[in-house]
Amino acid sequence: MTDNDKTVAGIIKSGADYLAKKGVESPRTACEYLLGRLLNCPHLNVYAKDKETLNEKQLEAMRRGIKRVASGEPVQYVTGRTDFMGHAFKTDPRALIPRPETETLVHAVLQEKELWNEEKPIIVDIGTGSGCIIISLAKEKPNAVYIAIDKSEEAISLAQENAETLKVKDNIVFTANDMSDFIEPATIDAVVTNPPYIATADYERLPIHIREHEPRTALDGGPTGLAVTENIIQDAAIILKPNGFLFLEIGETQANDVTLLLQKESFSNISVEKDIAGKNRIVTARNAGI
Repeated sequence: MTDNDKTVAGIIKSGADYLAKKGVESPRTACEYLLGRLLNCPHLNVYAKDKETLNEKQLEAMRRGIKRVASGEPVQYVTGRTDFMGHAFKTDPRALIPRPETETLVHAVLQEKELWNEEKPIIVDIGTGSGCIIISLAKEKPNAVYIAIDKSEEAISLAQENAETLKVKDNIVFTANDMSDFIEPATIDAVVTNPPYIATADYERLPIHIREHEPRTALDGGPTGLAVTENIIQDAAIILKPNGFLFLEIGETQANDVTLLLQKESFSNISVEKDIAGKNRIVTARNAGI
C-alpha cells in the first residue's frame, strides 16, 4: 500500500490494489470496512468522505490493518466488529463471524406470528456464538424469555459482552452447560440454531481467512455436515412443547436430508426458505410432542 495519495479515495485504491495482489477476496470491500472503522462510519459511507485526507496516525493504523488482512486474517477480526440486523457486534476469534444469510434465520423467527402470540415465549438459541441471533431477537421482541447456549465458554463471554453493549443482557440467560442439565422436557416454545453444517472434507478446502482463523467447532459438521444438526433435532424434540417451533440454518444442499431427519423425529409443517442469494438456507418445523 502506497501513501502518495492520502485521501480516502486514494487509500481505497492503493489498499485494494495491494490486497488484490495478495489474493484477498473482495479487496475493495475490505478497505471500505477498515476505513469505516477508522473513520467511525458505516463502510459504504466512506465514499462520502473520499476527498478527506488521513493524518499520519490514521495512515499507520490503516497500514497495520491492510497487512493483517493481507496475511489472511478476516477483516471483521481486524476491525473488531460486524454489522448484523442493524446492530454492531463485537467480533473476534472467540466465535464465528456473523454472516448476512443468518439474518434470514432471524427474520424467519420474527415473522412467525403464532410464536409471538404467546404471552411470554421461551426461546433457546443453541450454539449462540457471538450472540447475534438471540440478541437481535431480544432487541426486536423484548417481551420473551431468552436462553443462549454454547459449549464454548469463550463464545459465551463474547455473547455476554455484546448483550451488555446492546443493552439486552438482563433479557438473556447465557450458559455453557448442556441444556439437558437445566431445561425440562416440553417447556420451550422455540429453538433457533445456526449449527456447524460444513462437511469435514469441504472444511479442509475453505479459504485461509476462514479455515485458519474462525473456530473450527463452529463450522465443521462432521463427515456429512449433519452430525451436530441431527443431535440438535433430537434434543429439540424433547425440550420443545407440542407444536413448538424449530428454526434451523442449513447448508444449501442439505434441505432433503434435514427434512428426513425432522420427519424421523416426528416434526411436521416442515418448510424451507431461501437466503438473500436464493439458496436453500432456513428450515422451519413444528414439534409433534413427546
